[in-house]
Amino acid sequence: MHPSGHYDVLIIGSGAAGLSLALRLAPLARIALISKAALSEGATLYAQGGISVVLDKEDSLQSHVEDTLGTGAGLCDPAVVEYTVKHARRCIQWLIDQGVAFTRADGPDTGADYHLTREGGHSHRRVLHAADATGRAVETTLEQQARKHPNITIFEDHLAIDLIREKTTGRCLGAYVLDMRNNVGVSVTAARCTVLATGGAGKVYLYTTNPDVASGDGIAMAWRAGCRVANMEFIQFHPTCLYHPKAKSFLISEAVRGEGGRLLLPDGSRFMERFDPRGELAPRDIVARAIDHEMKRLGVECVHLDISHRPAEFIRSHFPTIYERCMDFGIDITREPIPVVPAAHYLCGGVITDLRGRTDIEGLYAIGEMTFTGLHGANRMASNSLLECLVFAEAAAEDIMQRLDQFAPPGPLPAWDESQVTDSDEEVVVAHNWDELRRFMWDYVGIVRTDKRLQRALHRAELLKQEIDEYYGNFRVTRDLLELRNLVLVAELIIRSALLRKESRGLHYTLDYPAADQADPPHNTVLVPKLRGSSPAQTG
Repeated sequence: MHPSGHYDVLIIGSGAAGLSLALRLAPLARIALISKAALSEGATLYAQGGISVVLDKEDSLQSHVEDTLGTGAGLCDPAVVEYTVKHARRCIQWLIDQGVAFTRADGPDTGADYHLTREGGHSHRRVLHAADATGRAVETTLEQQARKHPNITIFEDHLAIDLIREKTTGRCLGAYVLDMRNNVGVSVTAARCTVLATGGAGKVYLYTTNPDVASGDGIAMAWRAGCRVANMEFIQFHPTCLYHPKAKSFLISEAVRGEGGRLLLPDGSRFMERFDPRGELAPRDIVARAIDHEMKRLGVECVHLDISHRPAEFIRSHFPTIYERCMDFGIDITREPIPVVPAAHYLCGGVITDLRGRTDIEGLYAIGEMTFTGLHGANRMASNSLLECLVFAEAAAEDIMQRLDQFAPPGPLPAWDESQVTDSDEEVVVAHNWDELRRFMWDYVGIVRTDKRLQRALHRAELLKQEIDEYYGNFRVTRDLLELRNLVLVAELIIRSALLRKESRGLHYTLDYPAADQADPPHNTVLVPKLRGSSPAQTG
């Protein structure tokens, strides 16, 4: 089966945002759900921490709002933050109704039926979780429900290439999709409306906690189609990724620090108090910069995170996934500290949307990590990410339901043209460029930046982009080529955004402008496509 044909809604992406949207829409609409790999192989599956929601009787919605605004360093949109926090409990209840089994309370009465943990930036315990594998619980539960629904047609191992727009109105009519499972080439998938939910772009960096699918596809497609993007310079580097030569980007949850984990230098001394009075519970940007500073100062390859002072049974029960994974590498976290390094983790900017998930293009929505909603500002507070996916999936679903009858079914769309291309005989070009891109982004556009480094990175990105565009025009598309094409574009957007911000704020720290500017209110970095309103694929 391949996704040629007409649907009510085309959803590109299969994480918490895409799956929850599909399930909300499915009772009244025919859904095509496009997943680049296996349905579960996205960032959601690997989200260990949890979902922030006010359940503790000592907590309040206002406190959640204030914590989020504080972490966002002045750039959060207060109305968006309030909207998201206000809708959190309803979305959590929806997840529970779907069958997600969150960890139950086992301690003193907090007014909540579920155990709540605390993470960086939060002033209360408000992180709802399923042990230390919340994302897995959410993803697998929603996947099971989606596979059972007769109105959801799932296409795994399919990669969307570009959006298709109507020439006269600019409305989005669907997308070109590469079938990698059946090796039958590129099909045209038409829909009344299209939703991008492709997640982040961590693979643009050499070291990342993200899975291999996180190559910024949705952002790149939206930009090429004419959507604005904002605040792409704000890349959250998770402070604690397991440092081991055989561990592929395994995240050590912030909840470890929330439950008393201590960051240590090689000599066993703590250092976070020298950087922030909140110590290990400071926001992630501060912790990541502190670790980066100490590693460079001492010339060491990692620091250590120690939770071994807590009872062994507590550690095994609260962090079973982390415990087992570390044991695979000979590290017993009940007895010894965990070697950790920072790694690219979360993109706080993206495609501009409103509170209903609408983009600049009629008939095109975007939800989840790939978007700029105004929730995160200059730095995402821990566990607000899955919450954003759920809240904006609900908002987009309600809007699509109300407007679906207004979108006429698309007419015949132009077929994918491969008449002028051949099979590549130089795959080494793609592999080399992929490696070069990720290395210079890590070296020049990482945790600490300078204008000189950014200019150097921009020059490299522009040369690579030209080379990749030429390659794309001459050879049949492959997954590696399409991801590289998207990554180099996203890299350029990140670099250009970083160059425009002449200050240090939140996740963007530059040695050339170490202080925040005094603009009131501070500005968002908005990039506008030069050919706004044009599209790589249009039909009359």
